Amino acid sequence: MNGRRIGVLVRLELIQRMRSVAWYVLLGVFAVLLVGVTALAFLAWGGSDDRGAGIYSTVVLITLLLALLVSPTLSGNSINGDRDSATLAPVQVTLATTGEILLGRFLAAWATGLAFAVVAAPFLVVATLAGGVSPVTVIVSLAVLIVEIGVVAALGTALSGILARPLFSVATTYLVVAALVIGTPITVGLVAFSVRSEVVSSYRVVEYTEAGGVTCTDEWETSVYEIPRPDTVWWVLAANPFVVLADAIPTQFERGGWPVDLFGQLKLVVRSIQQPPELEQRYDECAPSTGDDTTPRDIIAETVPSWFVGLGVQLLLAGGLMAWAYRRTRTPARTLPRGTRIA
Repeated sequence: MNGRRIGVLVRLELIQRMRSVAWYVLLGVFAVLLVGVTALAFLAWGGSDDRGAGIYSTVVLITLLLALLVSPTLSGNSINGDRDSATLAPVQVTLATTGEILLGRFLAAWATGLAFAVVAAPFLVVATLAGGVSPVTVIVSLAVLIVEIGVVAALGTALSGILARPLFSVATTYLVVAALVIGTPITVGLVAFSVRSEVVSSYRVVEYTEAGGVTCTDEWETSVYEIPRPDTVWWVLAANPFVVLADAIPTQFERGGWPVDLFGQLKLVVRSIQQPPELEQRYDECAPSTGDDTTPRDIIAETVPSWFVGLGVQLLLAGGLMAWAYRRTRTPARTLPRGTRIA
């Protein structure tokens, strides 16, 4: 690997992208959307004591969402698009190796995706100045956001090297991203309702006398029903980019033990389904009720973090596809897909 050659490849790729007027239009639309999201976030979190934390988490999650929607288009045709326009072959006959070409395309796609994070920076600063945002939250959230944009850029670049047609590689990149974002909760829901457990509920109710008194009997009634078991498959959500982001950020709590931002609330949802349900339940109106004093803080503290597992799965997936793309792109090539243009 030669750093200078990689730098030249990245610079050429970025210059080519920045010459397009559509690129600046896309950034402008992104900024307008963030203006609207930030304004609505101020209205939604205006009554909260830690409104800055809520606004900040909203802007970061929307930035990640928009980056996931745009990055496949920017990276999904980076290699086969050049092959289709006969500009890849002249680069392959230079001193640049296949690995350097692949890495240069990936870094250029990553830098292009990070441009959206740069556009979002002023809005994140405004949210931070609103108060209540922990410095650790800012550092960790930005680090995970940068890595997630890089993962999508790697997926798109790899698929553009594996598939011959730019349209198919872009569509496939979107499908992979959709599988991580939308497919994981759908999988959890379907499997949870397929794997059910039987719950036995015993209960005793009070009886009211004609004089207005209350009496208790020794007779218990029992009912049996089935409930879904998301706790058996919760780990599928670990690979979700939003779950990785939320689970990696240390949670801020209010006095009552509830999360103050969307990061903590999303983490609470994922951590809650880790806990197995009680398969034997007992309800007695005749006995004094002690209530359940478990707080969200307790649930998060008692459950297992999974962000590093999900991030590892994403990196393995991206790395495996990049290795496949290297084999498909290296020269001299023994076989090429039918209809592939060489020069």
